[in-house]
Amino acid sequence: MGEIRVIENTWISMRDGTRLAAKIWLPADAEENPVPGILEYIPYRKRDTKAVVDHQTHSYFARSGYAGIRVDLRGSGDSEGILRDEYLQQELLDGVEVIKWIATQPWCDGNVGMIGISWGGFNGLQIASMQPPELKAVITVASSDDRYSDDVHYMGGCLLSDNLSWASVMFANNSCPPDPEIVGQRWKSMWLERLEGSGLWLKNWLEHQRRDDFWKHGSVCEDYDAIKCPVMAVSGWADGYSNTVFRLLENLKVPRQGIVGAFGHKYPHMGGPGPPFDFFEKAVRWWDQWLKDIDNGVKDEPMLRVWVQDSVSPLSSKRPGRWVDEKTWPSPRVENDHTHMDKFCIGHQEQEPKEEKSVSIQSPLSVGLFAGKWCSYSETTDLPKDQREEDGGALVFHSHVLEEDYEIMGRPFVKLRVSSNKRVAMIAVRMSDVAPDGRATRVTYGLLNLTHRESDENPKELVPGEPYDVTVPMNYIAQRFPAGHMIRISISTSYWPLAWPAPEPPELKIYPSDSELIFPKRKIQGRDTSEKALQKPGPLDELDTTLLVPAYREWTVTHNLANNEVTLNVINNDQQYRLNHIDMELRRDAKEKYTYSNNLYDTVRGEVKTIREFRRDDWKAKTITRTVLTSTRTDFIIRATLDAYEGDVRVYSRSFDERIPRDMI
Repeated sequence: MGEIRVIENTWISMRDGTRLAAKIWLPADAEENPVPGILEYIPYRKRDTKAVVDHQTHSYFARSGYAGIRVDLRGSGDSEGILRDEYLQQELLDGVEVIKWIATQPWCDGNVGMIGISWGGFNGLQIASMQPPELKAVITVASSDDRYSDDVHYMGGCLLSDNLSWASVMFANNSCPPDPEIVGQRWKSMWLERLEGSGLWLKNWLEHQRRDDFWKHGSVCEDYDAIKCPVMAVSGWADGYSNTVFRLLENLKVPRQGIVGAFGHKYPHMGGPGPPFDFFEKAVRWWDQWLKDIDNGVKDEPMLRVWVQDSVSPLSSKRPGRWVDEKTWPSPRVENDHTHMDKFCIGHQEQEPKEEKSVSIQSPLSVGLFAGKWCSYSETTDLPKDQREEDGGALVFHSHVLEEDYEIMGRPFVKLRVSSNKRVAMIAVRMSDVAPDGRATRVTYGLLNLTHRESDENPKELVPGEPYDVTVPMNYIAQRFPAGHMIRISISTSYWPLAWPAPEPPELKIYPSDSELIFPKRKIQGRDTSEKALQKPGPLDELDTTLLVPAYREWTVTHNLANNEVTLNVINNDQQYRLNHIDMELRRDAKEKYTYSNNLYDTVRGEVKTIREFRRDDWKAKTITRTVLTSTRTDFIIRATLDAYEGDVRVYSRSFDERIPRDMI
């Protein structure tokens, strides 16, 4: 790999005069021999918070013959302006301008690609749909094509608690100052402008509880054909965004490739809980094909590569399995396997199914305490635990003991005939692999707000006692169930705190003889592993850092029998360290707390508190944010505080007290 040079900061002026801050990694001779540019365009502070990961990524691209460009969004990091929400049109228009700027630089040959994980994966697709002529290819990692149905906010019309935690992350991020070494004496006025102007995003998101134009904006599923450049889509089974890969492969008309591993919300070379692979080597092959027009065989590779997971204990932090290839998606090797639910056994033991006309379930709020996060960050703490912890409060159906291996790949569905005694109700469906010793490992799951049974845009209240035919899609998955195991389907009326519960506790009746399980069964033919093995990650360039305090993660569930209060406590403190090349010390501490009392729905409460701190010599800036979400039968209630300190002096303080009506959620 070649020699590189790094431009720590340069300014890109937008047409309205706002300047965006960029860091650039270049091959040493790029001015003499121009190269394509690779843009990563996100709000996560190139100067400090993401400096280590950015350097690994973009130095690799630079050593491989590309210019790596990391740009802070307007109002984030060292860029000017205010960041007021996700994926606003201003952000996308700025991105188009940035791409044009890159293409006209003397070190660029005019061709540009975009890469990003999560936010950068989203806006890569969104900007591609705007068709800037300089953008020739995209790599999107852990992103979504559908901002309402398959993002951190809502799932099946149900409000996710990750909506609260993610809003709190951005509440804290938006409170952080720019670096005085980059922006000079303006740093404090820029900081105060952000503190006042960024607002409470959680309120924005709760004001849009159904699929409306707010969510359709930036959802490329509204018009897949608008994307004209090649797309590589990557995600992992422990991530919240694996479904997108399959939809993009099925619906895009451009050259495309998908990879789904067993990792969480991280770049694949980092691994966890499944095996890592050399993601950057795959990325460079993609860029070589589409940005340099090098015929390296990418066009002939299978459309989809998937890690098929093997059975594993729910206590394991590993996800064994094998890589398989599919030439196309949908795959001709996958066919839907239909089974009426009355063919499954009801209850926890293997027995002949009972001919029940209907069975009822009204779950306690404890179902969900061991569900983990909607989107795992590859920590063993945030993965789902043994599902026997949950199944005591659920309606359980299971297969007979499997006589041979059974493999699925794709999206399972459950079609239910169901009635409710309440006008608003939710249903959670889980699929688990049950081992001979009884341990139950969650494989996939789905949620449905039953008022959204026909439409996310126009929900309708239920008529109590009236049966409805509804379909509950679960997340895509690839899983092998070995002979000797059972497949379990668990149905509950709550899944707290992964999802916010209904206004009142519903009782649901399920009619098994009128309900159906649909599993995407995959045929195994001959040798069924990928022909070309993925390489293991190699060494990457590292920034010089000094560890000050190690990271600390903790998930604890407590039930105080004295007052019957149940609490899930989450501690998610990043390591504190010094970036030695800029002499900056960084701190990020975060605590989440989810509670309820006496199984009463109007006692559910979520709270997130975050501390962010930056220190260099005698300069110190610290912010403390706190967000609390509660609800009544009619409203969501947000109470939040923001305090900012320069040194030991509080320079800004603000409180928020908001009430948003519930809209059939």
